[in-house]
Amino acid sequence: MSPTPPARRLRLGLPRRMFSQVLLMQVAIAAGVAVLATGLFLAPLSRQLDQEAMRRALAIAETTAQDPQLAEGVLRTPPTSDGPVQREAERIRKATHAEYIVVLDRHWVRWSHPTPSQVGRTVSTDPSDALGGEEVMEIDEGTLGRSARGKVPLYDAGHHVVGAVSVGIAYDSVRARLISAIPGLFAYAGGALAVGALAAWLISRRVQRQTRDLAFSDISALLAEREAMLHGIREGVVALDRGGRVRLLNDEARRLLGIGDEAVGRTPDEALGAGRTTDVLAGRVTGTDLLTVRGRRVLVANRMPTDDGGAVATLRDRTELEQLGRELDSTHGLIDALRAQDHEHANRMHTLLGLLELEMYDDAVEFVGEVVGDHRATAEQVTERIEDPLLAALLVGKATVAAERGVALRVSERTRLPDRLIDPRGLVTIVGNLVDNALDAVAGTPHARVEVESRAEGRTVVLRVSDTGPGIPEDRRDLVFTEGWSTKEPPAHGKRGIGLSLVRRLAERQGGSATVGTAPGGGARFTVVLPEALGGPAPKPALTGPVETADRPATAQEEA
Repeated sequence: MSPTPPARRLRLGLPRRMFSQVLLMQVAIAAGVAVLATGLFLAPLSRQLDQEAMRRALAIAETTAQDPQLAEGVLRTPPTSDGPVQREAERIRKATHAEYIVVLDRHWVRWSHPTPSQVGRTVSTDPSDALGGEEVMEIDEGTLGRSARGKVPLYDAGHHVVGAVSVGIAYDSVRARLISAIPGLFAYAGGALAVGALAAWLISRRVQRQTRDLAFSDISALLAEREAMLHGIREGVVALDRGGRVRLLNDEARRLLGIGDEAVGRTPDEALGAGRTTDVLAGRVTGTDLLTVRGRRVLVANRMPTDDGGAVATLRDRTELEQLGRELDSTHGLIDALRAQDHEHANRMHTLLGLLELEMYDDAVEFVGEVVGDHRATAEQVTERIEDPLLAALLVGKATVAAERGVALRVSERTRLPDRLIDPRGLVTIVGNLVDNALDAVAGTPHARVEVESRAEGRTVVLRVSDTGPGIPEDRRDLVFTEGWSTKEPPAHGKRGIGLSLVRRLAERQGGSATVGTAPGGGARFTVVLPEALGGPAPKPALTGPVETADRPATAQEEA
């Protein structure tokens, strides 16, 4: 036979549901408070009743001692069960409903007692204080049991102590009064407990709805999981309360926004300052996957309201993706330029081959010199005016791309920029975005031309990029620097409208400005002012002489 499985043991303990736990704890607290309050009330009540009983016994004793017949009887008659002292004491006892009235002489002998057989015997308790002229109140044990007592001296006509009067009220009568009061007290305590239990039930129901009836352990686990998730994900999370104040930031949000714990409890305007990022977080700009720029970072923001009137915003860092997309666009442009250059190179080789076959050797040498000299002159003239190698390399490359697109990229004769830039990479980003924007604007227009001017004024760099495109209407000039605004179709890798916004943000970060106006030829002119952009001594005087790239593909085709 298989062994009988052991019986399942019952596990006693608190219930798992929060509703039950909160209700049980609050009922226990209410019951404990009721019991404590009852005990605190009963203790002084018992003492108060004892005091009342002793004062009543003392008052009866004082009234009895003032009866002159008692003193005369103690002095002139023997202590007998039917003597005048016994009769008068019993009359007063019955009238006052006292438990006993004992009259004794100075030798502790009883002259009266509720039990006649005790008359003539000595008392069981020491009456020395009363015989000494003092009044005594006490609760003590005697032959009649526990009683509240009052003892006073008995004086004769000459105010001499001839004995004492002891009056007792049975303590059972005091206890009975106390016990009779307990049901009422417990009735009040029970009512208070019932009200407390009802309030506890209502509070528990509200807590149950707000916590979705989860156990405390479940809530603790959820909080731990939330902390781990918030600080572990690679998206920034910003939680705001119904007043629009930041109440939570995870580590990624701190990194992307460049703020710390000091932002908690403040509004986005106070923590971040004015800007599109602030408007998105505050809900003044609505939509999905909103593009915004914070410092040098390109962010994608989404904001979702919560049931309590607050909101949660998520931030994704798109800086690297945007840079990769721009690099991809640049790569496509370079590929197109290289394809055109390959075609141009083939045409030039065919031309050179024809000159050699015709034995026109001098013309062939002259043709090769012109082709090489044009490219060398362009690079040399750019580097003469722009001494920073990064910016010069950028413009030489852009000049080649512009030439292949049929655009003349010209470096102004007023250009003179020394190699003392504090942030050359930032200026490269600004120039690259402005030139790309200008090349896109003049694409497909006749006599397309883009002019770049960069000069130093003390420690300030002033950059101007002009084009011969359609220009920008005056009522839309403030919009071109807004994230997401663009007049072109979005590229394959994502959205447009980042370049000009990044230009203004980089300029403002250095304390400068970025504006747009009208070029002398009717197109657009972007002006960027960067104060304190140069270090070291003042720049040398600017050289003169234009640098211009020709439309080389068209020339090659004509030669071919």
